[in-house]
Amino acid sequence: MIGRRWQSSVLDVRSFRGSNRDTDHHLVIAKFRERLAVGKQAAQSFDRQNFNLRKLNEPEVGEQYQIENTKRFAALENLRDDEDVDKTWENIKENIKISAKENLGLYELKQSKP
Repeated sequence: MIGRRWQSSVLDVRSFRGSNRDTDHHLVIAKFRERLAVGKQAAQSFDRQNFNLRKLNEPEVGEQYQIENTKRFAALENLRDDEDVDKTWENIKENIKISAKENLGLYELKQSKP
C-alpha cells in the first residue's frame, strides 16, 4: 500500500469497519511523520559569527572580557523601562557580540585538504 521510501514515515495505521455491510471498503486512518528538507543555500545564508571561546580559558583574556561586558551593561542600565523589549534585546545582543569580537576574536575554521 505504501512505497519503501515513505515506509519509515508511517507512525500509526488503523482501519475501521463501516456501517454499510454490502461493500468491502473500510475506512483507513494513518498518522505520518512529515520531513522537510532545507536546501543547502538556505541553511548557509545565516550570517553567524563563531567566536573563539577557547580564549576564555586564559585568565587575562577572561578578565578583560568580563570587565568589557560590565562596562557595556552599566551603560544599558540607564535605559528607560518603557522602551520596547525587542529593541532592548537587540542592544544587549549587539553589546555582547562587539565585546566578544574585540576580546576573543573570530574562530577560523580549518580548511580541509582536497
